[in-house]
Amino acid sequence: MKFTQKKLHALSSNSSSPTRVTTKRIARNTLMLYFRQILIMLVSLYTVRVVLHTLGTVDYGIYNVVAGIVTMFSFLSGAMATGSQRYFSYNLGRGDFEQLKKTFSVSLAIYFILALCTIAVAETVGLWFVNNKLVLPVERIHAARWLYQLSVFSFVCTMITSPFMAAIIAHEDMDIYAYVSILEAGLKLGIAFLLPLFAEDKLIFYGLLLALAVVITTTVYRTICRRKYEECRTKFYWDRNLFCELLSYTGWNVFGASVGIFKSQAVNILLNQYFNPIVVAARAIASQVNSAVNSFAQGFSTAVRPQIIKNYAAGDINGMTFLVYRSCKATFFLMYVFALPLIIEMQYVLTLWLKNPPNYAVIFTQLTLFDVVIDSVNYPLMTTAQATGKIKLYQGVVGGILLLNLPLSFMALANGFGPTSVFIVAILLTFVAFMVRLLVLKRLVLFSVLKFLEQVFVPLVVVAIISALLPMYVHNLMAVGFIRLILVCVTSVCSVGFFAFFVALSKPEKQYIRTILRSKIGK
Repeated sequence: MKFTQKKLHALSSNSSSPTRVTTKRIARNTLMLYFRQILIMLVSLYTVRVVLHTLGTVDYGIYNVVAGIVTMFSFLSGAMATGSQRYFSYNLGRGDFEQLKKTFSVSLAIYFILALCTIAVAETVGLWFVNNKLVLPVERIHAARWLYQLSVFSFVCTMITSPFMAAIIAHEDMDIYAYVSILEAGLKLGIAFLLPLFAEDKLIFYGLLLALAVVITTTVYRTICRRKYEECRTKFYWDRNLFCELLSYTGWNVFGASVGIFKSQAVNILLNQYFNPIVVAARAIASQVNSAVNSFAQGFSTAVRPQIIKNYAAGDINGMTFLVYRSCKATFFLMYVFALPLIIEMQYVLTLWLKNPPNYAVIFTQLTLFDVVIDSVNYPLMTTAQATGKIKLYQGVVGGILLLNLPLSFMALANGFGPTSVFIVAILLTFVAFMVRLLVLKRLVLFSVLKFLEQVFVPLVVVAIISALLPMYVHNLMAVGFIRLILVCVTSVCSVGFFAFFVALSKPEKQYIRTILRSKIGK
């Protein structure tokens, strides 16, 4: 713990501006998470191909619908993890280690309570929905029930491990987070290879093996944290005021997280009500690509989130704003550099990946990537709101807008619009919510909306448009094939990098990059 205190002292003693140590640490953590995501993305994309081929389109669609029911409960875990990490980082930023121990203990107690509540809801309302409302082939209902129970078990294991994962992120030990995530990806890859060996119901065994992988990874997380962090070894502590404070903060986070569920899993179930499982499978493929690309932006956001909160806790608003501006640009470009070539070459990529992708898979994936590129700028803005602890207004207004995804999607489908209409609705609401976020942040912190639009938003839009011209020209000029895919990827990276540097970056940011390049070349 002394080592952590020294690091915090170094941070606080230079709180007037972002330090070189802080920047290097963020860069190191980003590289760790970036490497993690590249490996996980490759493993995940290959795993989906093997699993889709082994299970078949119908069973794969059933898996995503049934597992999606349980995923709807995961917003509880995600909301708690965000809340826990905020309080952990805030206490670390102030150097209050006694409060950190108390916060972890109370947070863990809340997780156990929520896990019990989740089991109660899942085994009543959720099970009733699976048995009575899902549109499933009669011969697959038995397998769907087994899969549902295994998914509930996996989710509960993950939920009670979330505070330990939050502690890792708050301490900014992203290498641990990265290594265990790589272990998880390796286990899933092994499952994909083992699945064809089972002669019985492969869907049930797939759920069983995934549950086993969750048990292994969550055990590793808890073991590492108890050995490394003192607060994770503390005895049970109860503080009613702290419990109510955490629960109140979490309650609004739960509302905000539930919005994401309605945008993804609830809409997935809605598509199941209007279309066959093949359309749901196409949506699942789009979600897989979305997760793979989105994880790069989330990786950087995870790396920079503790520093934004710690700067706010130390009273360094200028340093926090500096990090937010730079993070918004970085998350956007980390997302766009992967999304752009995929959007352009989606038909060939899905054919290369899945051989025979389901109908709607191409357009679904393209529209999903448009949505996630817009949403990528929001991650640092969300962290800024969470750092203040005053999230009632933020979650109420922004969450209320995004919550319209489900009713508007339902209205579109009920009035005869095709399945792509739900993606159009999502894109429009994501943009509206982005603009409203800026107005809300103006009230929460000293945040200039006009300055943000001028220095961040407008340059990003300009770069996004002009950097797409060259790869689109290459795409239209050449015949379909692997060579065209490679050239589109190369031109996309070069074009985005070139225009990002000369159009989007400020003079200090350009100078910082030049300094890094000179130091590396000099070595």
